[in-house]
Amino acid sequence: MDVKHFLTVLSLTVFVISVTAVWAADDEPFYVYPGIFDDPERDAFLYGTFPEGFIWSSATSSYQIEGGWNEDGKGENIWDNFTHEGGNVYNDDTGDVACDSYNKWKKDVEIMQALNLKYYRFSISWARVLPDGKADNVNEAGIDYYNTLINDLLAADITPFITLYHWDLPQTLNDSYGGWLGEEIVEDFGNYARVCYDSFGDRVKYWITLNEAKVIAINGYEGGDHSPGVKGEGQATYIAAHNLIKAHAKAWHIYDDEFRAEQDGVVGISHNSDFCAPSNSSVGSDVDAAERLMQFFLGWFAHPIYYGDYPDVMKTRISSISAQQGFNESRLPEFTDDEIEYIKGTSDFFGLNHYTTRMSEENTDNVDLLPPSWDKDHGVRTFTEDNWPRAESSWLYVVPWGLRELLKWIKDEYDNPPVYITENGFSTGDVSELNDVDRMNFYRAYINEVLKAVELDGVDVKSYTAWSLMDNFEWARGYSERFGIHYTNFTDVDRARTPKESAKLYAQIIKDNGFPPIDVSGSTPPKQFLWLFVIIYTVFQLCL
Repeated sequence: MDVKHFLTVLSLTVFVISVTAVWAADDEPFYVYPGIFDDPERDAFLYGTFPEGFIWSSATSSYQIEGGWNEDGKGENIWDNFTHEGGNVYNDDTGDVACDSYNKWKKDVEIMQALNLKYYRFSISWARVLPDGKADNVNEAGIDYYNTLINDLLAADITPFITLYHWDLPQTLNDSYGGWLGEEIVEDFGNYARVCYDSFGDRVKYWITLNEAKVIAINGYEGGDHSPGVKGEGQATYIAAHNLIKAHAKAWHIYDDEFRAEQDGVVGISHNSDFCAPSNSSVGSDVDAAERLMQFFLGWFAHPIYYGDYPDVMKTRISSISAQQGFNESRLPEFTDDEIEYIKGTSDFFGLNHYTTRMSEENTDNVDLLPPSWDKDHGVRTFTEDNWPRAESSWLYVVPWGLRELLKWIKDEYDNPPVYITENGFSTGDVSELNDVDRMNFYRAYINEVLKAVELDGVDVKSYTAWSLMDNFEWARGYSERFGIHYTNFTDVDRARTPKESAKLYAQIIKDNGFPPIDVSGSTPPKQFLWLFVIIYTVFQLCL
């Protein structure tokens, strides 16, 4: 072979390799977490957009952002009391000022407008509206505050999505009858809901009765790490849950009977749930354990609302274990026939807060059944994989595929109800970090799993809500963990809010309504033309 032909073959070889690389790159799937979550069938990024009218939102809650804990006639709530006791919250932090949104709500609206946000989920402080929790003592200054906020949101073309209860119970109700442990709470909560519907319902069309009833019941009335700090040993948690469910149904019926015809809104409840995956999907006991934990976790509250009563597995196990522990009756209360009928069907949508996933298997350890607890009742051991990324929160492991699996589980379990994702987010430490790459990856991956659930699985997801609009008071962790897409400077009297890179990313996702396919026209020629060019080039070179 002479030099000319050698160079021809060499250049042709280089060209073919280059074209092949372009072809391969074009076909290569994108993974947000390569090397960790890179199953082509499960984890490959899906390009596409959400249905027209999909709701994009961000969220906060009253105690976590408002401050103004004793301003303008507001009553004390159980988190005011809990934090002021000392020793209950990291660094003895309180929500006395928090983000000072009671005085700086206009700044909140401004950062929403910068995001082009069209929906905003926030909660009403029960004690700000009804200082002692009773409907015969209305604080007009509290009503005025929320009216002003709602009107300013609407003027900015932002739809309010209101939660009636996000954990800040009036302290007087806790002192009077034990808060959620007393049956009186059902009537008082219904009356409070009526005041809110009457005061704001002419403009508010989306209502959530309760936020994360499971957290209220477990953390507030069994673990005791949340206010009111009750360590109930497997009894108080079920009593609180029972009353929470009945209170939710009461608030739904009041809207349905007295306000729906005129106001034309929807009322639901926001459940929180991990996804519980079997440790080994080919091992029957692991599959059973994962399903059982899903029922104890999510079915505990969703099952009564959709089917009227607790899941059978909960009733059977808790009754049996209660007997072994020496109780004369099950620690899980029973609904009457009338209550079953009253509760069933009391949700216009399925509100979902989701953050993480756990692997699950049967707990075969010889567990001492005393003292009683929710964990012992379900009897499932959970764990995380060593390579899963973790947020600052010790419980928050990043497992994007778990959200899609959870959405499919809800579809199958509850006949594909309309799902509003009302919280999803990622925490970092208490640092001034505007380039929050980890949070950006979290949002890309989790939102993409929602898209897969909608497009590939047919789940009827109506909304996505980023938690949180800004860094705020994170309950027992105080200000040591930050979930916000805006950085809040808690050492600044003005509580300046500064957008993080995740806010810019979220704004782009909102603008695009998802992840539209990348347009490579004009930069990368179609594959068939590349190979046609190779053939022409080869013939030309060989003819020289």
